[in-house]
Amino acid sequence: MTVDHKSAPAELWRHPNPSSTRMYKFLEHVRSKYNIDIKDYPDLYQWSIENISDFWEEVWHFCGIKASKPYSCVLPENVSMFPRPDFFSGARLNFAENILFPEKADVTESSVALITATEVEGQLVSTTWAELREAVRQCSNALRAVGLKPRDVVAGFVSNHMQALVAMLSATAIGAVWTGISPDNGVSAVLDRLVQIEPRILFADNGSVYNGKSWSSIDKTSKIVDELKSKGLELVVVISNTPDSGLGLDSLGTKGVVAKEYESFLKSGDDTPLRFEQLPPSHPLYVLYSSGTTGLPKAIVHTAIGTLIQHKKEHFLHCSMDSASRMLYYTTTSWMMWHWSISALACGTTLILYSGSPFKPHGFLSLPKLLSSLRVTHFGTSAAYLTALETNGIYPAQSLDLSPLQAIYSTASPLPPSTFSFVYEAFPAHINLASITGGTDIISLFGAPCPLLPVYVGEIQCAGLGMAIGVVDSISGTPTPGEDGELVCTKPFPCQPLTFWGANGEAKYRASYFERFDGIWHHGDFVRIDTHTGGLTMLGRSDGVLKPAGVRFGSAEIYNVLTKFFGSEVEDAVCVGRRRETDRDETVCLFVLMAEGKKFSPELRERITSAIRKELSPRHVPTVVEECGGGIPKTGNGKKIEVAVKQILSGINIKTNASVANPESLVWFKEWAATHE
Repeated sequence: MTVDHKSAPAELWRHPNPSSTRMYKFLEHVRSKYNIDIKDYPDLYQWSIENISDFWEEVWHFCGIKASKPYSCVLPENVSMFPRPDFFSGARLNFAENILFPEKADVTESSVALITATEVEGQLVSTTWAELREAVRQCSNALRAVGLKPRDVVAGFVSNHMQALVAMLSATAIGAVWTGISPDNGVSAVLDRLVQIEPRILFADNGSVYNGKSWSSIDKTSKIVDELKSKGLELVVVISNTPDSGLGLDSLGTKGVVAKEYESFLKSGDDTPLRFEQLPPSHPLYVLYSSGTTGLPKAIVHTAIGTLIQHKKEHFLHCSMDSASRMLYYTTTSWMMWHWSISALACGTTLILYSGSPFKPHGFLSLPKLLSSLRVTHFGTSAAYLTALETNGIYPAQSLDLSPLQAIYSTASPLPPSTFSFVYEAFPAHINLASITGGTDIISLFGAPCPLLPVYVGEIQCAGLGMAIGVVDSISGTPTPGEDGELVCTKPFPCQPLTFWGANGEAKYRASYFERFDGIWHHGDFVRIDTHTGGLTMLGRSDGVLKPAGVRFGSAEIYNVLTKFFGSEVEDAVCVGRRRETDRDETVCLFVLMAEGKKFSPELRERITSAIRKELSPRHVPTVVEECGGGIPKTGNGKKIEVAVKQILSGINIKTNASVANPESLVWFKEWAATHE
């Protein structure tokens, strides 16, 4: 659809002194060095995507990347996006070293690097840079002592706390690959991911505190170890996150793996100084996971330089973070935003690592009270959280001193226009409200904040520097300026994944991003870019990914549970998200086709939701679980047509094409949608 831009969106914010920002200083640096006429962010952005090699070279030096050996080439000329091009070839560096000894940052040994907080009021632990470095020294030496090598895999079944960060930095200091999964995930969800990548070492919490209750993870960990011990798992390090839960070391030790308690494990290494393996920039750093729409979640491998330089660009330039900043991002270790947020240490920023409910112990004011008491400058959360404050009429700035707050970052799902306006009433009016977008696939942002631009109602401020994004027609792939279409990126960027883990990884990688439109990155989002403001409006996913309240997962995870536990009762199913123009959030709808001779009942619905809650997580449970009376729509080769069902339920008028083998099934969904408002 074509957008009418005659009435500009309402402006909510402008930086009071943009020329004081680091982004402006970077603009001046580029203008002076290259003797070009650039005067504002749009000019700078255009230069950055037209001069990819020069731009990333300037980011390397201006933002401060620490390397033991310089690069020989930023990027080869005329290189394609796939296979992934090699940025900064010839250099040698270490991700953890850049985090622990940040360039361009004014930190001392006694400066506070971390503050660990939970929903238990007053349970705060501060960690200095010296203490953090010492913990990583001990842990990395202990990992070396058990034989950990570069490219080995270390997994974390851990919450967002200091020990998780230490484990990650220790693994990456050696050049091992880190993958993190939050303990609120069920055993099936964990194993769907970890069985693929076969970790040698697992760090696991013994439990967690959430919503006022202590939850033990020992039984889950035991089942996970049972499965992974035949896949090369050698060691489990148990972190005492809930002292009353015990550690379960004796039980784990009988499963053919070594089980140790975290603190004693730290002391098991030698006394050699902290050292960092010097590795190529494209060395694998993290494995993150796709949502599993068409099968098992795909294991996406991200590189050291791609993650480091992209995050530092975003934190240092787009977010104006430095050693005076304090950031609290409400996230779990499974989410891409955990990886994004902990990279802020590379700017010298103090991190507040929070685990627990956002609504304990003071209800809706719980997190705002923490922001106030810890004088947080940058707060990250989900759109669903901010919308919840709006729905319940919570105005934190009326009762709390939030004057240090400089920015609020909202992601995971589109932020409704009304919530944009609400935030400027509920929080200090001087904040930069930044709705941001990117994803697990790029471990960073396509749509970013910018101190040189206004904030407009309903819009992400801008495309990030160096990210040559555009909007194209869903069918032809031709550009559609000012219209709704598919989000693409047309030029190489360093945080492109290295590959997908495992057999046929390159083929899966190509199919995920480069098969839809030849030679350019297809991201799977519907988007609009305003031709006047340059702002992005996110219109939802264009594939079958489910994102209720911003929690991203795939229908295949739901299907796996149905197959495992209800195979004799449920013949087939389709699970999609419903989000109409008037809806604030996506509703997950599961429709089941009963096996011959079986009947749907409220009791079956309850058993299905209970199994999904146990095996996956409470956030995976569909809001709607109904019997499908018209069959499951499929293509001639038997593939479910989820997108068509999703569009019908969301009020989009679709045309049935020849690829639908049973078009009468779509008629049933149209009738269901019309009678279920």
